[in-house]
Amino acid sequence: MSTRRTVLTLLAGAATAVVGARWLGVGAQAETAKSFEIAKSAEEWKRLLTPAQYYVLREHGTERPGTSALNQEKRKGVYVCAGCDLPLFASETKYESGTGWPSFYAPLPKAIGTQTDRSLLMTRTEVHCRRCGGHLGHVFNDGPRPTGLRYCMNGVAMKFFLEKAA
Repeated sequence: MSTRRTVLTLLAGAATAVVGARWLGVGAQAETAKSFEIAKSAEEWKRLLTPAQYYVLREHGTERPGTSALNQEKRKGVYVCAGCDLPLFASETKYESGTGWPSFYAPLPKAIGTQTDRSLLMTRTEVHCRRCGGHLGHVFNDGPRPTGLRYCMNGVAMKFFLEKAA
């Protein structure tokens, strides 16, 4: 009887550990990394990115609010992924959200991917670059019209390019 109880207790503990790891998002990046067009080793990314870019794009970090120069960017242009230069957001969709991070109400077509982020003991929708998988930020349902969405992006995860005059 005690052997059966021990086995059941161990199985229940293992199941709880797996569910807990899923809830906290452990292993999510490793599962999705295989599906991106641009895949590099950690060492390759470290050579290409600044330490701050690597922290945000590859380690799913977050920059401190109010620290990005892109918060003040008002010119017409496009915001691209700092990891692979894929165009992500048009300047026309940028707005001041008051959060301290560059915010947009819509991405460019086929620019981003999303996945559930259960870190920090809450459920959010993570936004990443469709091409290289770099973590950009999160999307929330409290944005302006026409979408009602707020793409709250880490400025260090992007670069800004001015639109060329015709």
